[in-house]
Amino acid sequence: MAHKRVAAKLVVIWACFTAVLFNVGCDSASSGGYTSGVLYSKKYRSVAVPIFKNSSADRAIPMQLEDALVKEIESTTPYKITGEGRADTVLRGTISNVELSMLSQSLATGLTEEMAMKVTVDFEWIDMKTGKPIISRAGFQSSAVFVASLPNNQPIDLARFAVAEQLARDIVASLQGEW
Repeated sequence: MAHKRVAAKLVVIWACFTAVLFNVGCDSASSGGYTSGVLYSKKYRSVAVPIFKNSSADRAIPMQLEDALVKEIESTTPYKITGEGRADTVLRGTISNVELSMLSQSLATGLTEEMAMKVTVDFEWIDMKTGKPIISRAGFQSSAVFVASLPNNQPIDLARFAVAEQLARDIVASLQGEW
């Protein structure tokens, strides 16, 4: 009987250890009230994510970023995605720059091999009750690398997708705080 209690406690300890590794909180019933990982404000329950404004020449990136943000918020935060009229908060932003740069060149042909796509955004997470920003960031950047030449010949859409996903992870991570 005693070994069952010890085994149960070991399972709880292992679960909390695993939770720490994966940034998941342990509740008070299993760990005496301690939490680990990241915290999101319990003051808010919903977020609206309109498509970011776009000051760049790349017309595809705003929709990919909006889609990535919605998926990231739904999968990693306690917040629900709703329309702007019903949301507690809104995440607004502007894509200020999309830049392509050559990283490597073939010695044999002189053609570009690897390229980087760097996207810069400015965003605000706004409390809809007060109209004031909860978080505001300018010049927020992320980049992705793709191989433009043969034999890989990766399309630029691969870079757009990768940079939108990374930006979404970084932006949503910035919604965390010491509440």
